[in-house]
Amino acid sequence: MNLHEYQAKNILSSYGIPVPAFAVAATLAEVETALDSMHLTEAVLKIQVQAGGRGKAGGVKFGKNRDEITAAAKRLLGMKMVNGQTGPNGMIAEKILISPPLAIYKEYYLGASVDRELGAAVLMASTQGGTDIEEVAALHPEKILRLPIELSGEIRPFRLNRLIKFMGWQGELAKEGTRIVRGVCKAFIDKDASVIEINPLVESGGHLFALDAKISIDDNAIFRQKELASLYDPSQQSKSESDAKLFDLAYIAMDGNIGCMVNGAGLAMATMDLIYGSGGKPANFLDVGGGASKEKIAEGFKIILSDPKVEVILVNIFGGIMDCAVLAEGMISAVRDLAIKVPLVVRMEGTNIEKGSLRLKDSRLSFITAHTLKEAAEKAVSLLGR
Repeated sequence: MNLHEYQAKNILSSYGIPVPAFAVAATLAEVETALDSMHLTEAVLKIQVQAGGRGKAGGVKFGKNRDEITAAAKRLLGMKMVNGQTGPNGMIAEKILISPPLAIYKEYYLGASVDRELGAAVLMASTQGGTDIEEVAALHPEKILRLPIELSGEIRPFRLNRLIKFMGWQGELAKEGTRIVRGVCKAFIDKDASVIEINPLVESGGHLFALDAKISIDDNAIFRQKELASLYDPSQQSKSESDAKLFDLAYIAMDGNIGCMVNGAGLAMATMDLIYGSGGKPANFLDVGGGASKEKIAEGFKIILSDPKVEVILVNIFGGIMDCAVLAEGMISAVRDLAIKVPLVVRMEGTNIEKGSLRLKDSRLSFITAHTLKEAAEKAVSLLGR
């Protein structure tokens, strides 16, 4: 789950990380109130969308006086940002962040993530802040320092000393940098984060500030992060994705025309691969989970069919935890209730497969069955355009 910049800054601030003063506004009246409360005659305004590249997309403005600030706020509130990270449908900025400008002396990068190869949380630091860290890593890997974070949320003193030296911090900056690094490590573990980024971490007036911030929380840990769960913003996802979240379905829209309903993420990936291999293109990734109920199945069909590009639906279920007979009843009920018109290819295997197959046959509905996944993918592709 991604957080907005202002939400990430609030969390970092609670860990003692210095953040420039800011206010968040959703209306022009709130902009005026923010300017008055912070006594601002000039300000930086940034749209709050959960994607990078806001500056390049025109989502960051500087106002040198009250009129310029108000004019910029009018343009930014409700702005749709479209880039590679938002997808073709873009994201709407329902709020903007307002803060005083800083005189920046130097920009750094500081972040934390999970290194899958090491199987550990890793702190990343660079003196090349304000730029795409992936680009820096590809072109100048020597400019990025990577250090393990302990499971306690601490960083060992000798590693911390190495980082301070790598960043070139001395005196008061070294003390501030130490507090910031420790805060990032602790927040990363405490909040079950998958990513924390401060980019840029800036030096201004002899002090360090988190000028921009990003935090993503591991969805699998949301159950124990109740406070963070309340920060979820459905406006930053498509309606289909936000609807799927309500029913605990994992859904990602794609640009194909074969809708997919599968139980299990790995099986869903394999299903999409076989559709591609058979000459088709999947319209979505949809994992209904190991114990999908009748309601989940119905909602899954609704979400798939909300995509007008879908011409065929392929259901691929392995009945391990899930009983194929129960799944068949759920599909039969959903097809009747939703009056599904597009061809429906079903491949089931596993627990109670005989009963499940018999129920599909006895339903007298136009299910197209397949015995293997390859056969199911080929049948789905063959039905396109009919």
